[in-house]
Amino acid sequence: MAKKLTSGFWGTTARIILRTRVIILLILFGITLALSTQWKNIRFTNTEANLLPDHHPVNVAYNNFLSIFGEEGNVMVIAIKDSAIFDLENFNKWNKLNKQIQAEPEVDLILSTDNLQTLEKNTQKQKFELTPLIQGKLTSQQQLDSIKDEIFHKLPFYESVLYNKETQTIRSVIYMDKEIVNTAVRKNFVLNNFVPLIKDFEADTGIDVKVSGMPYIRSLNADIIIGEIGMFIGATLIVTSLIFFLFFRSYRATFISMIVVMIGVMWAFGVLGLLGYEITILTALIPPLIIVIGIPNCIFLINKYQQEVQKHGNQAKSLQRVISKVGNATLMTNLTTAGGFATFIITESTLLKEFGIVASINIVAIFILSILIIPIVYSFMYPPKYKHLKHLNKRWIGKFVKWMEGTVRHRRITVFTIVIIAIIMSIIGIYQIRISGSLLEDMPQDASFFDDIKFYEKEFDGILPVEIMVDTKRKNGVMNLSTLRRVDELETLIKEVPELSAPISVTSLVKYSKQAYYNGNPNYYQLPNNQERAFILSYAKSSTNDTNLLNSFVDSTGQIARITTFMKDIGTEKMEEIKADIEKKAAKVLPEDRYEVTLTGKALVFMQGTKYLVKNLITSLGFAIFLISLLMAYLFRSFRMIIISLIPNILPLLITAGMMGFLGIPIKPSTILVFSVAFGISVDDTIHFLAKYRQELIKNNWKIRKSVYGALRDSGISMFYTSVVLFFGFSVFMLSSFGGTKALGGLVSFTLFVAMLSNLVVLPSLLLALERNIANKKTLKKPSINVLSKNSETKEDNE
Repeated sequence: MAKKLTSGFWGTTARIILRTRVIILLILFGITLALSTQWKNIRFTNTEANLLPDHHPVNVAYNNFLSIFGEEGNVMVIAIKDSAIFDLENFNKWNKLNKQIQAEPEVDLILSTDNLQTLEKNTQKQKFELTPLIQGKLTSQQQLDSIKDEIFHKLPFYESVLYNKETQTIRSVIYMDKEIVNTAVRKNFVLNNFVPLIKDFEADTGIDVKVSGMPYIRSLNADIIIGEIGMFIGATLIVTSLIFFLFFRSYRATFISMIVVMIGVMWAFGVLGLLGYEITILTALIPPLIIVIGIPNCIFLINKYQQEVQKHGNQAKSLQRVISKVGNATLMTNLTTAGGFATFIITESTLLKEFGIVASINIVAIFILSILIIPIVYSFMYPPKYKHLKHLNKRWIGKFVKWMEGTVRHRRITVFTIVIIAIIMSIIGIYQIRISGSLLEDMPQDASFFDDIKFYEKEFDGILPVEIMVDTKRKNGVMNLSTLRRVDELETLIKEVPELSAPISVTSLVKYSKQAYYNGNPNYYQLPNNQERAFILSYAKSSTNDTNLLNSFVDSTGQIARITTFMKDIGTEKMEEIKADIEKKAAKVLPEDRYEVTLTGKALVFMQGTKYLVKNLITSLGFAIFLISLLMAYLFRSFRMIIISLIPNILPLLITAGMMGFLGIPIKPSTILVFSVAFGISVDDTIHFLAKYRQELIKNNWKIRKSVYGALRDSGISMFYTSVVLFFGFSVFMLSSFGGTKALGGLVSFTLFVAMLSNLVVLPSLLLALERNIANKKTLKKPSINVLSKNSETKEDNE
């Protein structure tokens, strides 16, 4: 009954499609037009990828920090390491540049030599006052030399903030408006105002300016992502169309396929706009993914159409059989691919959830477009001529099929030996895989700003902010001298960590207050003793309303202190070690019964996000395998067939994981996607092969060997075609500037290539080796769904 229902459904569907072809084309045109109106809602992301769910403790702690002290990713820095900057003319131009940046409405504050303030004691008013170090334009080199000496030798408060004493590097710290730092305004300012000012200064002076900071990096990254979307779509269209044409030697078939996938791309952008999702580094991959996945649909449908025309020459019958014979198989393969992407939805990561939703929706959409457009368009055309069918009889294809058949027939022991060796080596490689959670690792390493990042790591010990909050659990507890001493002790321990920069906190300000109290003598840059505390802190307290010195270091209640340090771009393992070390030191210096210490910051959030992602994507991969196993069970009603179908698809994943271990490619947010994506796509070939194999069994009266070779000959060509398209289609992502996207493209391409060999060689070898136990009439006689209808190669072929 199930067979008749399935066959009847697709037969009826074929008739409906061909009889209402004009109406269907009008409906598709209307949907495309409607989705195109949603393109205006497409937005590009203005924040870093947050891989953690909102309720995760690490996210909660980070958001708590932001609510108290505000956005910490609003800082940009510009620096110069060149003795020419201390030439009078150049130094004045540097100060002018800083004034121009400060004048921009998007900038809240700039801390630079131009507006550097010194803390001075006003005995008469009994308070500290901020006095500009430089007033107006410098007029003599002698004046500049004096200021230079004061900066580098008398202002330790600004060391590691505005200068590196050893290398004579100076820099400016730019604080952007926190309200616009995560909006498109930030990007427009950086690219259209800030960068031109820097370039004009470099052109005018010949001095190289090093620029960094998360707003700057994020803006340039976003600009590169936007540029790469067009590049990926164009390159994918060119590569897939060339391969398609080489296989089919038909401009008509190539043009029709390109129309199908381009409409699919238009729908993908429309769905993104309709759902209100931002374009991130992941969702930017969806349009080219639709092209890569859509072309195999076109190959199966067009190849089947041409095979039918070659058999009997009846165009109407050929078009109907394309839908009725291949429709269900193509639907199943697209559902498994969509399922591979849909498993990202269960990760609870907003970034991956949105990627999974949009990708799975559009994979189903490209199937609908393929099954409707290709038969309908061909129905308006003349049947293909002999020259369009010549590719079906190419000698090199015949040789390839004979090689596969010969390998399966005569070299099965060799095949199994290679498989066992590959599994052993892969397991060894898997144990060498490391996890990486670096914010910077996947950024374009050939970009100029990446070189600048390395410069800041060397000169100022990094740019990735790490924030430490110390809650004293009592109002105004921060300014207690014992608390200040404990915080200072923790800072001393932090300075001993080579991967971290010298921290800055309220203790730095208190030390500077003591120095100011003693008339700026740098020898007094230290915490006050018990006798000094009262009058120095009273000066500081009187100064607060005028200078707002404490705002950046202490919350409004005086209960919570903030320690800021910066981390170099290091691996996840080292980052975890440092975090654990600081927490251990903090617990010793700041007892838990009196203080609550919280470590946070974007670098640590991203590290925890990577760990969370690895854990959840392993779960999602297991879920994908489970779902596809259920599908196999529903199709073939056999536990044995589940096992035999999973082996050739899990094998490529093991080999890829092992290769990553040997080549030192880490597990990170980009590379962990490889496994779910590749598994969902590679299982398509298994479905096509097993469906054709079962059909051959019925046709050949359950003669297993004959059926295996028949399935190999018939489905091998289409499987080879689609695998080549997928291999080169995903290889396009290797053109990316982003290391993660490049790794994703290369690893998926490699995995799918191995999967093709596995499905064309290992799968039939397993069927033949285990024919008595697995592949028999009882196992495969009554599936729940006919992937290929029973009549497809029996009754109809005799008509």
